[in-house]
Amino acid sequence: MAKAKSRAAARKIKDKWKAKSWYRILAPALFDNVAVAETLAADKNLLINRVTEVSLQDLTGDFRRSHVKLHFKIDKVEGSDAHTFFIGHNLTPDYIRRLVRRRRSRIDGVYDVTTRDGAVIRLKPFATTEKRLQSSQKHVIRGIMKETIFKYAKERTLSELVKDILDGNLSTEISKNCKKFYPLRKVEIYKSELIKRPTIKIEKPEKKEPKEEKPEETVTEKKEKPVEKKEQKPEKTKEKTKEAEKTKEETEKKTKEEREKKTKEETTEESKEKPEKKKTKSSTKKSTKKK
Repeated sequence: MAKAKSRAAARKIKDKWKAKSWYRILAPALFDNVAVAETLAADKNLLINRVTEVSLQDLTGDFRRSHVKLHFKIDKVEGSDAHTFFIGHNLTPDYIRRLVRRRRSRIDGVYDVTTRDGAVIRLKPFATTEKRLQSSQKHVIRGIMKETIFKYAKERTLSELVKDILDGNLSTEISKNCKKFYPLRKVEIYKSELIKRPTIKIEKPEKKEPKEEKPEETVTEKKEKPVEKKEQKPEKTKEKTKEAEKTKEETEKKTKEEREKKTKEETTEESKEKPEKKKTKSSTKKSTKKK
């Protein structure tokens, strides 16, 4: 009897795997909501607060970013899609080990930074040098790192800051500011942890879309204008040629009149000179006779 009861109970037990269903995990909006992985769950509420680890190579396709590991946490499930948000990142230990060698100094720091949208994130940068430094020099470099990180984070939102960390823009800014005191070999943000999610919503300025009617009107106006100009051009040229001909005729008339006046004046002068010559001749003849 006992064996029969145990067999009946075993038949009644359902297979748990059959009750579960597959859900697709999506990356945050910062990474264009790309499908990262798939997971099983009997109930969608059990997916919330699950953490997934993804390499940056899987998101960008760049094999040079395989040493960067990203951590996402599920906060919302819609249908078969599980949406996530960024909670931190870290670099692989072997990559860090390659940067730190003998006869070099390593400068570390841990800073809790607040962003422009009210998020609090813990950043852990480190820098390496070509030679060993004194503790006083390390202290100065650590202060420059702290100042640049706080200033950089205050001017940006969480998504912008995370993007700049992964792209290496923050590291280049730190090395550029520290170069004034002592040149650094390499600067990396080797770990980040999200302490507080953003509380302030910063709306992006909306781009005004051009209306459909306006471009059509401008096109028609542009088409009509050159046609009017083309029609008016020959009329203007004809008028200009007529005016030029008139001016030429007037100038020719003036020149002719001036020439005629000059010729008249010359003739009058010659006529005046001739009688004077005759008088002189007669006077000379009289003088000879008297002698």
